[in-house]
Amino acid sequence: MITSLDHLVLTVADIDATIAFYTQALGMTHAPFTVADGSTRHALRFGESKINLHVSGAEFEPKAQNPTAGSADLCFLTDRPLADWQRHLAAHGTRIEEGPVPRSGATGPLISLYVRDPDGNLIEISAPLQP
Repeated sequence: MITSLDHLVLTVADIDATIAFYTQALGMTHAPFTVADGSTRHALRFGESKINLHVSGAEFEPKAQNPTAGSADLCFLTDRPLADWQRHLAAHGTRIEEGPVPRSGATGPLISLYVRDPDGNLIEISAPLQP
């Protein structure tokens, strides 16, 4: 039985722009790592999960059948009020595309903001709604 998500892979056009966005605007940690062949790869860590980054056209094997920058739609949970996120994103020049709006999450109702990363991936920042 599947119990949780360990990591996912984002295919990106510009790895430096992606790292800057996810670390500065979303507060993730850049986590380079070395693989068996001695090469360095890049990941972003948050909570108990990570996002591995592949550069478009230079993806690592094995890979998705059709890796494409800008094709993801991701929802991240936060324990901070969305008003704090609105101020933080504005300070980083990140435009809020939509929200706050009510949504349905995996474990219950959410309130969400939507932004786009440098590749145009849709990023949802969500806080659980308290009953």
